[in-house]
Amino acid sequence: MKTKNYCRTILYLWFLLYFCFNPLSSVSADTISANQTLSGNQTIVSSGGNFALGFFTRGNSSNYYIGIWYNRIRIQTVVWVANREAPISDINSAQLRILNGNLVLLNDSQTPIWSTDLNSTDSSNSVIAVLLDSGNLVLRDGSRSNSNLSQPLWESFNNPGDTWLPGGKISYNKRTQRNQLLTSWRNSEDPAPGLFSLELDPNERQYLIRWNRSERYWTSGAWNGQIFSLVPEMRLNYIYNFSYVDNENESYFTYSLYNPSVVSRFIMDVTGQIKMLSWYDNINDWNLFWSQPRQQCEVYAYCGAFGSCNENSLPFCSCLRGFRPRSESDWSLGDFSGGCVNEIDLECENNGSSSSNQRSDRFLMNPYVRLRIPDHSQSIAVGSSGACESACLSNCSCRAYSYDSNGCSIWNDELLNVQQLNEGDNSGRTIYIRLAASSSVFSSSKNNKGVVIGATVGTIAVVVAIILAAVIWRRRNQKGATSRKMEGTLVAFGYKDLQNATKNFSDKLGGGGFGSVFKGTLPDSTVIAVKKLESINQGEKQFRTEVSTIGTIQHMNLVRLRGFCSDGNKKLLVYDYMENGSLDSHIFKDSSKGLEWKTRYQIALGIARGLVYLHEKCRDCIIHCDIKPENILLDSEYCPKVADFGLAKLVGRDFSRVLTTMRGTRGYLAPEWISGVAITAKADVYSYGMVLFELISGRRNSEQSEDGKVKFFPSWAASVTIDGGDVLGLLDPALDREADVDEVLKICKVACWCIQDDENIRPSMGQVVQILEGVMDVNLPSIPRSLQVFVESQEDIIFFTDSSSSGQSSSQTKSNTSNASSHHSKNNTSLTN
Repeated sequence: MKTKNYCRTILYLWFLLYFCFNPLSSVSADTISANQTLSGNQTIVSSGGNFALGFFTRGNSSNYYIGIWYNRIRIQTVVWVANREAPISDINSAQLRILNGNLVLLNDSQTPIWSTDLNSTDSSNSVIAVLLDSGNLVLRDGSRSNSNLSQPLWESFNNPGDTWLPGGKISYNKRTQRNQLLTSWRNSEDPAPGLFSLELDPNERQYLIRWNRSERYWTSGAWNGQIFSLVPEMRLNYIYNFSYVDNENESYFTYSLYNPSVVSRFIMDVTGQIKMLSWYDNINDWNLFWSQPRQQCEVYAYCGAFGSCNENSLPFCSCLRGFRPRSESDWSLGDFSGGCVNEIDLECENNGSSSSNQRSDRFLMNPYVRLRIPDHSQSIAVGSSGACESACLSNCSCRAYSYDSNGCSIWNDELLNVQQLNEGDNSGRTIYIRLAASSSVFSSSKNNKGVVIGATVGTIAVVVAIILAAVIWRRRNQKGATSRKMEGTLVAFGYKDLQNATKNFSDKLGGGGFGSVFKGTLPDSTVIAVKKLESINQGEKQFRTEVSTIGTIQHMNLVRLRGFCSDGNKKLLVYDYMENGSLDSHIFKDSSKGLEWKTRYQIALGIARGLVYLHEKCRDCIIHCDIKPENILLDSEYCPKVADFGLAKLVGRDFSRVLTTMRGTRGYLAPEWISGVAITAKADVYSYGMVLFELISGRRNSEQSEDGKVKFFPSWAASVTIDGGDVLGLLDPALDREADVDEVLKICKVACWCIQDDENIRPSMGQVVQILEGVMDVNLPSIPRSLQVFVESQEDIIFFTDSSSSGQSSSQTKSNTSNASSHHSKNNTSLTN
């Protein structure tokens, strides 16, 4: 009898423990039904194992949320959150359950803090919640025999958070006239709705991104049935299939994946950018496929009030001088929206009066600043910088002013969308920020006295220097030198000035179709490079106007134009001298070991950044038209600088003369040049791809061997890249195979994409930069048809070969090319995956 009671007790305890720790055991693993709860570390998993639902937390936070995440991905990636604004602290006491026909989350006090908010129906007791393999959480009437096929009573896809999954939608409800919003998290640890949201504009069939549900700072452009007009990258998309639905109830876009095995998501990121990402098991991380806006500083108020955005620094945001972050903890989590506050309060804010402002507040000069439109400035009709300053100082709400050719502008209250540009970038303006006079950025009164004394001494020195300069100037004039004058930031040199500086153009550095370049030295010992332009028939005024435009372009990867000379038919340009000369002198020089791989990779990236600036950042797109190693100069640190940009504008687009006089240029010309089609910036992309091949091999792309056969490196490189061959065998022998194989493969892929025959398939230079920076991945390309035709049309052409295959015949090489092309034709010709 005791044995039976003992066994009964053990069995009872076993059942009790089983049901305590497995409250969902009576239903399938993907379902929550009536009287079942989910708490603690319990989860439900979709039938195919793709997604899981349960409690989660982020980072060091003690807050917990109910969410859905990818079940098979090592990095927990949450795609939907129920209680975004109502976190819980005790997951063991909290419950997610079906209650009165709704899915409800109860906190540790058993108080509902989140619900699906459906009206009760007769079938309330039979409602079930099912997590689908698409990541959609649905409520259904479980009493129906085909409940899996019934219309959901509620679904998470209709209540998105920051993630838009394949099969989901971001819609506009015509009946309620309300938008579904894709809303960013507040920061990396807090899923509460942030400031950035994506919504559909049904009238224009386009998507908008707004800040704080108000300011619109990006639009996709109208849908034309295939792509959004302002997102041309979609032409290269072979991953996502978008479609538009418009009926009497709603309008929306949805998308699917061409390859269902791909794991991908679309998010409204905490950065204020929309991003499409795909998961790669081989790198165990998410890879960015595409993002908009392209530049972080284009996001409205990303750095908050009195914050400054800089594309060339990480993090992108910093406080203006004299300010500090409003919340250090938020900034550490990547949430800069709170912006910055004064380190020391303004005097007028402390005493509520402006009577003593002249003595208590001062202005700090901030040069090279751009304010994104709208900048909320107010124009004041005053005639001087001093009057502009006084107008701002007399109003306590005025926080900054600017006085330039556009007159006086003042900014009241918060200053938003400040972007810090590189020093010397004249596309910005100078802003004067109001600070308390006691701010640490200003010198103390003692130092001020020193400044006054120093200024006095400095003034005397300047006067003496001016007198000496005048004497030197007069002597030079007596020798017949032409006078010079300043035009903006450029110096208008006299022809005799440059003749003297270059010792009558005796030290020639190089030459090309645009003219010859000579080394020179100015009277102040500054070393310059002077280019004598050939066949320039423009008038004086037009030449000066266009040169002045070129002179305003400033970028670290562009050679700076210092000045010019226009003396009748004599047209010259004066540049900074580059100590390490042109790229061709390093990669084609047999007697030198050449550049190491890391330097070559950085050169490739720098050239791309310079071209992005010309194509996308200038007021008008500038097409270089002559990208080649001779036009890539290297400074003392081997930083690449694109030279001769804008000269196509000066000499016109008739390149028939250039083709016959520029050595090697024909090898860099895109097919559309030869066919006579009007060119676009993609012509530079093609030339850039050809330069990449030469940067890899250390040889000209096309060379003639002793037996008369033409060696054409791009064809061989494309074949090796696509067939998965030995890419290190493509390297310049001087490198002795010392290079990062992944970087070499990436550069080879990019080069092959850049030289595609169809310019629409070639990437933009912006995409190239993202790929080389590791922001985007790149797929295998196809072999351009022009390379195949080049090979097939000549009997005496062979590819470059490495030492292990030097005896390969031309016929065998053709076969390899054909096989490579056939192999790749089965793959998607998408730039990125």
